Formats: sequence, structure tokens, C-alpha cells
Amino acid sequence: MRLLIALCCCLLLALPAAARSWLVGPDGQPGRLSDALRDAADGDLIELKPGRYVGEHGVLRQRRLTLRGLGERPELLASGPLAEDKAILVVKHGDIVIENIGFRGARTIDRNGAGIRFERGRLLLRRCAFFDNEKGLMTSNVGDAELIVEDSWFGDGARVDRNNNHLLYVGAIASVSVRGSRFHRGATGHLFKSRAARTWLGYNLFVDGPQGIASYEVDLPNGGDATLIGNVIAQGPGSENRVVVAYGAEGRRWPLNRLRLSHNTLINELLTPAWFLRVWHGKLPADTEVLALNNLLLGGGVFELGVRGRFDGNRSGSRELLLDPDALDFALQPGARWRGSAVEPQRLGAAELVPDAEFQLPIGTRPLVAPAGWSPGALQR
Repeated sequence: MRLLIALCCCLLLALPAAARSWLVGPDGQPGRLSDALRDAADGDLIELKPGRYVGEHGVLRQRRLTLRGLGERPELLASGPLAEDKAILVVKHGDIVIENIGFRGARTIDRNGAGIRFERGRLLLRRCAFFDNEKGLMTSNVGDAELIVEDSWFGDGARVDRNNNHLLYVGAIASVSVRGSRFHRGATGHLFKSRAARTWLGYNLFVDGPQGIASYEVDLPNGGDATLIGNVIAQGPGSENRVVVAYGAEGRRWPLNRLRLSHNTLINELLTPAWFLRVWHGKLPADTEVLALNNLLLGGGVFELGVRGRFDGNRSGSRELLLDPDALDFALQPGARWRGSAVEPQRLGAAELVPDAEFQLPIGTRPLVAPAGWSPGALQR
């Protein structure tokens, strides 16, 4: 009997402690966010009541933690020194989920103030928003880190002189996936920049707009394995660079270098011609693969020029082919000449490049039922 009791005690001690839920409010009632971030244990849930949390900064050191905004999206407004002089929230090393929270106004002396600084582990963002930050979200260069972004909004890059304020800056990590998200009104830097080994961008809206002054819309400076499928990528009239999608400008970092673009709508709103796609082959391995299928190119510019790869089903024209691009409706007109003219990716051995969703305003995606005949571009309706 004593042996049985001792064994039961050991088993109870080995069980993880029950996860705790913390409820915090913008006025510190019933608790403060900074206190909950400090005291929460692995596996806990922190829920934020709606409102503006001014100067609530913190470091997430837990191995597992979920932060979730309740109701109308709570917003963390930067004020005073940021966490570790880096960001509103710093994720150190864990499996972290952050849902329905806004981040605004991050500034630091080195001009890299971020809404979130993600250093290591796995970070999943859902329905978050980043506005008026020097960097919306910025990662480290730790090779095993993973970032997943779903249905989130990045905009209004901070207008700081002589600073590249990328809306989302991914360092040399293992992988990044961005789906159903929106990027606009950049400031000098790029809307999206990734040095990751694997980059997957699906069903997003990268549209800088008339007030944006971003440089590249999508920058992949170190190559890697990159897939862009079903995105609307539009360079605004105020862009500081003529390149829309850039690949390999700073040379290789990873053993696998492959760029695949399928069913994207690429738009140039500059008065001068654009590079819809620019690949720096001279800085990449000779076996670098480029595959571009069923992309829709609107406005003046070049797509295949200087790029070694396979191109099929891509079509070009003007913005007049679209229903209402000024209202962010980038679907083809019902009678547009390119409707139904796309090739079947399955026939080319690229079944994984068939779209299964479309971006849906204001944020997110809707499932896509395969049409009788595929059209080029991001939208099939």
C-alpha cells in the first residue's frame, strides 16, 4: 500500500500544472498586461479586454503561451522605452499564439522599433494589426524559427527620414507563411521582405495605394524556396523603386533556391515601366529554378526579361480589364478577353500551384471552387 501511494504521488507530481487564464484590461482592471506577461506560466492564456493599452510592453519568455484579444481588437500603443529597447512585445523562445491584437507607434533610437520582435521558436499570428511602426514585425536570424501569419493587417509604415521601415521583415529563419493578409501605405522600405529558407505567400493583398511610398512590394534578397500563389501585388504611383517582386538581389544563403509564382495579379501604377519580376541570376546558383504560371500583369513593364525559367499562361493588359481597382476589386471584368485562358498547372506537374482560396476584403480568404476554365490572376469570380 505504501508503495502504491508513493507511486501515485510521483505520477501526480509528474503531471503538468493546469493552465491558468488571465484577464487584463486597458485600465489595469482586473489586471495589467505587463504583470500577466511576467507571471504567466507555460501553457497559460492571457485575454485582453477591448481598449487601448498605452505603454504596456513586455517580454514573452514562456515556452507556450496564448495572447488573445476579446471583442473589438485591443490595441497596444507604444509609449516610452519599449521592451528591451526593441518592440512592444518581444518573443524570446517558445510556441506562441497571438490573436486579435493591434500594435501601433513603435519607435526606438536605432529606428528598428517593432510591434513584435520574434527571436526564436514558433510564432502564430491571427487577425492582428500593425500600424505606424518603424517595423511592423521583425524577426531574428535564428535558423530554426518559424513564423505563421494569418488574416492580419500591416500598414502605415512610420515616416522616419533615411530609414527602411519594412512592414514585415523576416530574417534568416527556417520558414514564413503569410495567408489572407493585407499590406499597404509603406514608407521607403518594402511591404514584405524575407530572408527565410522557405517563404510561402498565399492569397494576400500587397497594394501600397496612392499614399504609399514603399520600395519593393515583395523582396526575397537571399533567394530560398519561395512560393507566391493567388496574391494581388500592386506597386503604387509613389513607389521609390520600379521592381515589384525581387529575388536574389543579395546572393544565395540557402541550398535550395526555387521561385514559383502562380495566379498572382501584378500591377504597376507608376508612369514609367516596372520590373514585375527581377531575378539576380548572377548572384544565385546555376540550378536556381523559376516557374511562373497564369499570372496577370497590368500596366507597363517587363516580366520575363532577363529571367531564366519556365513561363506559361501569363497574360498582360491594362487596369481597365479589372472591375474596380480603385475600390480594391481586382477581379476581371465579365467580358475580359483573358477569362478562361489559363493553363492547367496539373499538366505541368505543379498541382500544388492550383489556388484553393482567394483574398477577401477587408481581411482574410474565402474558399475557391475550381471553375470550368481557369483565368490568369488572383481572382476567379
